[in-house]
Amino acid sequence: MIEAGIVGGSGYSGGELLRILLQHPSVRVRWVTSRGGKRLEHIHRNFYGMGLEFISLEEADGGDIVFLCTPSRESMLHAQRFLRGGARVIDLGSDFRLKNREIFEAVYKTTHTCWELVSEAPYGLTELRRGEIRQARLVANPGCFATAAILGLAPLIKEKLIEFDRIVVDGISGTSGAGAQPETPSQHAEIGNSIFAYNVTDHRHTYEMAQELSVLAGEKIDIHFTPFYAPFSRGILVACHGFLTDPLDRGQVLDLFKDFYQGEYFIQILDIEKDAKVSWQYLPYPSVSTLAGSNFCQIGIDVDNKRGRVIVFAALDNLVKGAAGAAVQNMNVMCGLPEETGLTMLGMHP
Repeated sequence: MIEAGIVGGSGYSGGELLRILLQHPSVRVRWVTSRGGKRLEHIHRNFYGMGLEFISLEEADGGDIVFLCTPSRESMLHAQRFLRGGARVIDLGSDFRLKNREIFEAVYKTTHTCWELVSEAPYGLTELRRGEIRQARLVANPGCFATAAILGLAPLIKEKLIEFDRIVVDGISGTSGAGAQPETPSQHAEIGNSIFAYNVTDHRHTYEMAQELSVLAGEKIDIHFTPFYAPFSRGILVACHGFLTDPLDRGQVLDLFKDFYQGEYFIQILDIEKDAKVSWQYLPYPSVSTLAGSNFCQIGIDVDNKRGRVIVFAALDNLVKGAAGAAVQNMNVMCGLPEETGLTMLGMHP
Protein backbone atom coordinates (compact mmCIF):
# COMPACT_ATOMS: atom_id res chain seq x y z
CA MET A 1 0.00 0.00 0.00
CA ILE A 2 1.11 3.53 -0.78
CA GLU A 3 1.28 5.63 2.39
CA ALA A 4 -0.09 9.07 1.53
CA GLY A 5 -0.27 12.37 3.40
CA ILE A 6 -2.23 15.51 2.57
CA VAL A 7 -1.03 18.96 3.61
CA GLY A 8 -3.99 21.33 3.62
CA GLY A 9 -7.03 19.09 3.80
CA SER A 10 -9.64 21.70 4.64
CA GLY A 11 -10.06 23.23 1.18
CA TYR A 12 -12.12 21.92 -1.71
CA SER A 13 -9.14 20.34 -3.49
CA GLY A 14 -7.91 18.71 -0.30
CA GLY A 15 -11.35 17.33 0.46
CA GLU A 16 -11.77 15.99 -3.08
CA LEU A 17 -8.33 14.40 -2.93
CA LEU A 18 -9.24 12.70 0.34
CA ARG A 19 -12.49 11.39 -1.19
CA ILE A 20 -10.62 9.84 -4.11
CA LEU A 21 -7.76 8.39 -2.05
CA LEU A 22 -10.11 6.76 0.45
CA GLN A 23 -11.54 4.74 -2.44
CA HIS A 24 -8.18 4.00 -4.08
CA PRO A 25 -7.33 0.28 -3.83
CA SER A 26 -3.58 0.84 -3.41
CA VAL A 27 -3.48 3.80 -1.00
CA ARG A 28 -3.71 4.25 2.75
CA VAL A 29 -4.23 7.83 3.87
CA ARG A 30 -1.71 8.22 6.67
CA TRP A 31 -2.55 11.76 7.75
CA VAL A 32 -4.34 14.96 6.74
CA THR A 33 -3.38 18.37 8.09
CA SER A 34 -5.35 21.53 8.76
CA ARG A 35 -4.52 24.66 10.68
CA GLY A 36 -8.10 25.83 11.18
CA GLY A 37 -8.84 23.99 14.42
CA LYS A 38 -12.16 22.54 13.19
CA ARG A 39 -13.01 18.86 13.05
CA LEU A 40 -12.60 17.27 9.63
CA GLU A 41 -16.20 16.10 9.39
CA HIS A 42 -17.45 19.58 10.27
CA ILE A 43 -15.72 20.96 7.15
CA HIS A 44 -16.22 17.98 4.82
CA ARG A 45 -19.62 16.70 5.85
CA ASN A 46 -19.47 13.88 3.30
CA PHE A 47 -16.99 12.17 5.66
CA TYR A 48 -19.31 12.22 8.67
CA GLY A 49 -19.00 9.14 10.83
CA MET A 50 -15.76 7.86 9.24
CA GLY A 51 -13.58 8.68 12.24
CA LEU A 52 -11.15 10.87 10.31
CA GLU A 53 -9.27 13.62 12.14
CA PHE A 54 -7.04 16.48 11.08
CA ILE A 55 -3.57 16.75 12.58
CA SER A 56 -1.23 19.75 12.67
CA LEU A 57 1.50 20.17 10.08
CA GLU A 58 4.09 19.70 12.81
CA GLU A 59 2.73 16.21 13.50
CA ALA A 60 2.89 15.09 9.88
CA ASP A 61 5.45 12.30 9.63
CA GLY A 62 6.12 11.75 5.94
CA GLY A 63 5.00 8.80 3.86
CA ASP A 64 5.54 7.55 0.32
CA ILE A 65 3.60 10.38 -1.36
CA VAL A 66 2.78 13.80 0.07
CA PHE A 67 0.20 16.01 -1.62
CA LEU A 68 0.50 19.76 -1.01
CA CYS A 69 -2.97 21.33 -1.23
CA THR A 70 -1.76 24.70 -0.08
CA PRO A 71 -2.32 28.21 -1.47
CA SER A 72 0.11 29.91 -3.80
CA ARG A 73 3.38 30.90 -2.10
CA GLU A 74 3.04 28.20 0.61
CA SER A 75 4.05 24.95 -1.08
CA MET A 76 7.63 26.17 -1.43
CA LEU A 77 7.77 26.40 2.36
CA HIS A 78 6.96 22.69 2.83
CA ALA A 79 8.25 20.77 -0.20
CA GLN A 80 11.89 20.46 0.91
CA ARG A 81 10.95 19.04 4.30
CA PHE A 82 9.04 16.10 2.83
CA LEU A 83 11.53 15.50 0.04
CA ARG A 84 14.33 15.30 2.60
CA GLY A 85 12.25 12.75 4.48
CA GLY A 86 12.19 10.50 1.42
CA ALA A 87 8.65 11.18 0.21
CA ARG A 88 7.74 12.04 -3.34
CA VAL A 89 5.74 15.25 -3.52
CA ILE A 90 2.87 16.39 -5.73
CA ASP A 91 2.08 20.08 -5.42
CA LEU A 92 -1.51 21.02 -6.26
CA GLY A 93 -0.56 24.66 -5.80
CA SER A 94 1.25 26.92 -8.24
CA ASP A 95 4.73 27.29 -6.75
CA PHE A 96 6.58 24.95 -9.13
CA ARG A 97 4.61 25.33 -12.39
CA LEU A 98 6.30 28.31 -14.03
CA LYS A 99 9.89 27.71 -15.12
CA ASN A 100 10.90 31.33 -15.60
CA ARG A 101 11.77 32.85 -12.23
CA GLU A 102 11.24 36.44 -13.32
CA ILE A 103 7.75 35.62 -14.58
CA PHE A 104 6.86 33.62 -11.47
CA GLU A 105 7.94 36.32 -9.05
CA ALA A 106 6.14 39.03 -11.04
CA VAL A 107 2.90 37.05 -11.34
CA TYR A 108 2.81 35.84 -7.72
CA LYS A 109 4.47 38.92 -6.23
CA THR A 110 6.86 36.98 -4.03
CA THR A 111 10.44 35.72 -3.89
CA HIS A 112 10.71 31.99 -4.53
CA THR A 113 12.56 30.43 -1.59
CA CYS A 114 13.63 27.12 -3.19
CA TRP A 115 14.01 27.87 -6.87
CA GLU A 116 16.52 25.04 -7.23
CA LEU A 117 13.61 22.58 -7.06
CA VAL A 118 11.64 24.15 -9.90
CA SER A 119 13.76 22.75 -12.71
CA GLU A 120 13.33 19.18 -11.47
CA ALA A 121 9.53 19.40 -11.14
CA PRO A 122 7.81 18.49 -14.42
CA TYR A 123 4.61 20.27 -15.28
CA GLY A 124 2.16 17.56 -14.31
CA LEU A 125 -0.16 17.39 -17.31
CA THR A 126 0.07 13.63 -17.51
CA GLU A 127 -0.99 13.20 -21.13
CA LEU A 128 1.90 15.41 -22.31
CA ARG A 129 4.62 14.83 -19.68
CA ARG A 130 4.16 11.19 -18.68
CA GLY A 131 7.80 10.14 -19.09
CA GLU A 132 9.15 12.96 -16.95
CA ILE A 133 6.48 12.44 -14.29
CA ARG A 134 7.32 8.75 -13.99
CA GLN A 135 10.88 9.57 -12.89
CA ALA A 136 10.15 12.67 -10.79
CA ARG A 137 10.28 13.08 -7.04
CA LEU A 138 8.43 16.43 -7.25
CA VAL A 139 5.56 17.16 -9.66
CA ALA A 140 3.84 20.50 -10.29
CA ASN A 141 0.14 19.79 -10.80
CA PRO A 142 -1.36 22.10 -13.46
CA GLY A 143 -3.96 24.77 -12.92
CA CYS A 144 -7.55 23.88 -13.78
CA PHE A 145 -8.13 26.41 -16.56
CA ALA A 146 -4.66 25.67 -17.95
CA THR A 147 -5.37 21.93 -18.08
CA ALA A 148 -8.49 22.42 -20.18
CA ALA A 149 -6.96 24.99 -22.52
CA ILE A 150 -3.70 23.12 -23.11
CA LEU A 151 -5.49 19.84 -23.81
CA GLY A 152 -7.84 21.70 -26.14
CA LEU A 153 -5.11 23.42 -28.14
CA ALA A 154 -2.19 20.95 -28.05
CA PRO A 155 -2.95 19.02 -31.27
CA LEU A 156 -3.40 22.22 -33.30
CA ILE A 157 -0.26 23.77 -31.85
CA LYS A 158 1.85 20.65 -32.31
CA GLU A 159 0.97 20.47 -36.01
CA LYS A 160 1.16 24.27 -36.46
CA LEU A 161 -2.35 24.38 -37.91
CA ILE A 162 -3.38 27.71 -36.38
CA GLU A 163 -1.84 31.16 -36.33
CA PHE A 164 0.24 31.54 -33.19
CA ASP A 165 -0.24 35.29 -32.79
CA ARG A 166 -3.99 35.32 -32.20
CA ILE A 167 -5.18 32.49 -30.00
CA VAL A 168 -8.13 33.41 -27.78
CA VAL A 169 -9.42 31.34 -24.86
CA ASP A 170 -12.60 32.05 -22.91
CA GLY A 171 -13.03 30.00 -19.74
CA ILE A 172 -16.07 29.50 -17.51
CA SER A 173 -15.65 27.98 -14.04
CA GLY A 174 -18.03 26.88 -11.34
CA THR A 175 -17.86 28.70 -8.03
CA SER A 176 -15.78 26.01 -6.30
CA GLY A 177 -12.90 27.38 -8.35
CA ALA A 178 -12.93 30.41 -6.05
CA GLY A 179 -12.00 28.19 -3.11
CA ALA A 180 -13.65 27.52 0.22
CA GLN A 181 -13.07 30.99 1.64
CA PRO A 182 -16.12 33.15 0.85
CA GLU A 183 -15.76 35.93 -1.70
CA THR A 184 -18.58 38.24 -2.76
CA PRO A 185 -18.85 37.02 -6.39
CA SER A 186 -19.11 33.36 -5.31
CA GLN A 187 -22.00 33.90 -2.91
CA HIS A 188 -25.33 32.67 -4.21
CA ALA A 189 -27.06 36.02 -3.76
CA GLU A 190 -24.49 37.61 -6.08
CA ILE A 191 -23.88 34.98 -8.72
CA GLY A 192 -27.12 32.98 -8.66
CA ASN A 193 -28.63 35.08 -11.43
CA SER A 194 -25.43 36.37 -13.00
CA ILE A 195 -21.99 35.63 -14.39
CA PHE A 196 -18.74 37.38 -13.43
CA ALA A 197 -15.70 38.11 -15.56
CA TYR A 198 -12.56 38.52 -13.45
CA ASN A 199 -8.81 39.02 -13.92
CA VAL A 200 -9.80 39.70 -17.49
CA THR A 201 -6.41 40.51 -19.02
CA ASP A 202 -3.74 38.83 -16.92
CA HIS A 203 -5.02 35.71 -15.18
CA ARG A 204 -2.12 33.67 -13.78
CA HIS A 205 -3.08 30.51 -15.68
CA THR A 206 -2.37 32.40 -18.92
CA TYR A 207 1.34 31.97 -18.22
CA GLU A 208 1.02 28.22 -17.80
CA MET A 209 -0.86 27.92 -21.09
CA ALA A 210 1.74 30.00 -22.91
CA GLN A 211 4.65 28.13 -21.33
CA GLU A 212 3.47 24.62 -22.15
CA LEU A 213 2.09 25.40 -25.60
CA SER A 214 5.33 27.20 -26.49
CA VAL A 215 7.21 23.98 -25.68
CA LEU A 216 4.94 22.07 -28.06
CA ALA A 217 5.29 24.71 -30.77
CA GLY A 218 9.03 25.11 -30.45
CA GLU A 219 8.57 28.87 -30.39
CA LYS A 220 7.07 31.54 -28.18
CA ILE A 221 3.27 31.70 -28.06
CA ASP A 222 1.02 34.22 -26.36
CA ILE A 223 -2.48 33.29 -25.23
CA HIS A 224 -5.32 35.80 -24.84
CA PHE A 225 -7.36 34.38 -21.96
CA THR A 226 -10.38 35.70 -20.06
CA PRO A 227 -12.08 33.72 -17.26
CA PHE A 228 -15.62 33.86 -15.86
CA TYR A 229 -17.42 32.47 -12.81
CA ALA A 230 -20.91 31.07 -13.40
CA PRO A 231 -23.64 29.80 -11.02
CA PHE A 232 -22.77 26.11 -10.85
CA SER A 233 -20.50 24.52 -8.27
CA ARG A 234 -18.24 22.19 -10.28
CA GLY A 235 -16.78 22.29 -13.71
CA ILE A 236 -14.82 24.20 -16.31
CA LEU A 237 -15.63 24.83 -19.94
CA VAL A 238 -13.12 26.59 -22.17
CA ALA A 239 -13.71 27.79 -25.71
CA CYS A 240 -10.43 28.00 -27.61
CA HIS A 241 -10.49 30.07 -30.80
CA GLY A 242 -7.78 29.72 -33.45
CA PHE A 243 -7.40 30.80 -37.07
CA LEU A 244 -6.41 28.04 -39.45
CA THR A 245 -3.23 28.34 -41.51
CA ASP A 246 -4.76 26.05 -44.17
CA PRO A 247 -8.40 25.17 -44.86
CA LEU A 248 -9.63 22.19 -42.84
CA ASP A 249 -13.12 20.90 -42.27
CA ARG A 250 -14.57 19.66 -38.98
CA GLY A 251 -14.01 16.02 -39.84
CA GLN A 252 -10.31 16.58 -40.52
CA VAL A 253 -9.82 18.37 -37.21
CA LEU A 254 -11.68 15.63 -35.36
CA ASP A 255 -9.41 13.02 -36.96
CA LEU A 256 -6.36 15.00 -35.89
CA PHE A 257 -7.55 15.09 -32.27
CA LYS A 258 -8.47 11.41 -32.23
CA ASP A 259 -5.02 10.49 -33.53
CA PHE A 260 -3.25 12.81 -31.09
CA TYR A 261 -5.09 11.44 -28.05
CA GLN A 262 -5.31 7.83 -29.19
CA GLY A 263 -5.02 5.53 -26.17
CA GLU A 264 -5.51 8.33 -23.63
CA TYR A 265 -8.03 6.91 -21.17
CA PHE A 266 -9.18 10.24 -19.74
CA ILE A 267 -9.54 12.22 -22.98
CA GLN A 268 -12.83 11.84 -24.84
CA ILE A 269 -13.18 13.39 -28.29
CA LEU A 270 -16.85 13.98 -29.05
CA ASP A 271 -17.22 12.72 -32.60
CA ILE A 272 -20.97 13.41 -32.77
CA GLU A 273 -22.43 14.32 -36.14
CA LYS A 274 -24.08 17.71 -36.48
CA ASP A 275 -27.76 17.51 -37.36
CA ALA A 276 -28.41 19.80 -40.32
CA LYS A 277 -32.14 19.77 -39.59
CA VAL A 278 -31.91 21.48 -36.20
CA SER A 279 -31.22 25.15 -35.56
CA TRP A 280 -29.86 24.68 -32.04
CA GLN A 281 -26.68 22.62 -32.15
CA TYR A 282 -25.37 21.45 -28.78
CA LEU A 283 -24.84 17.67 -28.80
CA PRO A 284 -21.40 17.84 -30.49
CA TYR A 285 -20.02 19.96 -27.65
CA PRO A 286 -19.16 18.96 -24.05
CA SER A 287 -21.23 19.76 -20.95
CA VAL A 288 -19.73 20.34 -17.53
CA SER A 289 -22.63 18.68 -15.70
CA THR A 290 -22.02 15.25 -17.22
CA LEU A 291 -18.38 15.30 -16.10
CA ALA A 292 -19.00 16.18 -12.45
CA GLY A 293 -17.10 13.84 -10.15
CA SER A 294 -15.05 12.27 -12.96
CA ASN A 295 -11.45 12.56 -14.12
CA PHE A 296 -12.37 12.80 -17.79
CA CYS A 297 -11.84 15.72 -20.13
CA GLN A 298 -14.27 15.93 -23.05
CA ILE A 299 -13.35 17.84 -26.19
CA GLY A 300 -15.76 19.07 -28.87
CA ILE A 301 -14.82 20.76 -32.12
CA ASP A 302 -16.32 22.95 -34.80
CA VAL A 303 -14.97 24.90 -37.76
CA ASP A 304 -16.25 28.19 -39.16
CA ASN A 305 -15.28 27.62 -42.78
CA LYS A 306 -16.43 31.08 -43.89
CA ARG A 307 -13.98 32.81 -41.56
CA GLY A 308 -11.23 30.21 -41.20
CA ARG A 309 -11.79 29.82 -37.47
CA VAL A 310 -11.57 26.58 -35.49
CA ILE A 311 -13.32 26.41 -32.11
CA VAL A 312 -12.30 23.76 -29.58
CA PHE A 313 -14.36 23.23 -26.45
CA ALA A 314 -12.77 21.39 -23.53
CA ALA A 315 -14.71 20.56 -20.36
CA LEU A 316 -13.71 18.93 -17.09
CA ASP A 317 -14.43 18.88 -13.37
CA ASN A 318 -12.16 21.55 -11.92
CA LEU A 319 -11.81 19.66 -8.62
CA VAL A 320 -11.00 16.30 -10.24
CA LYS A 321 -9.24 16.43 -13.62
CA GLY A 322 -8.45 20.07 -12.81
CA ALA A 323 -6.91 19.29 -9.40
CA ALA A 324 -7.23 16.19 -7.17
CA GLY A 325 -7.91 13.61 -9.87
CA ALA A 326 -4.96 14.83 -11.92
CA ALA A 327 -2.78 14.56 -8.81
CA VAL A 328 -3.85 10.94 -8.28
CA GLN A 329 -3.29 10.23 -11.98
CA ASN A 330 0.26 11.55 -11.54
CA MET A 331 0.72 9.50 -8.37
CA ASN A 332 -0.29 6.36 -10.26
CA VAL A 333 2.31 7.09 -12.93
CA MET A 334 5.01 7.81 -10.33
CA CYS A 335 4.26 4.60 -8.46
CA GLY A 336 4.04 2.32 -11.48
CA LEU A 337 0.30 1.69 -11.20
CA PRO A 338 -2.15 1.59 -14.11
CA GLU A 339 -2.97 5.22 -14.75
CA GLU A 340 -6.72 4.86 -14.25
CA THR A 341 -6.45 3.10 -10.87
CA GLY A 342 -8.95 4.62 -8.44
CA LEU A 343 -10.15 7.07 -11.11
CA THR A 344 -12.65 5.16 -13.23
CA MET A 345 -15.72 6.88 -11.77
CA LEU A 346 -18.02 8.26 -14.43
CA GLY A 347 -19.68 11.65 -14.40
CA MET A 348 -23.16 12.19 -13.05
CA HIS A 349 -26.24 12.85 -15.16
CA PRO A 350 -28.42 14.70 -14.49
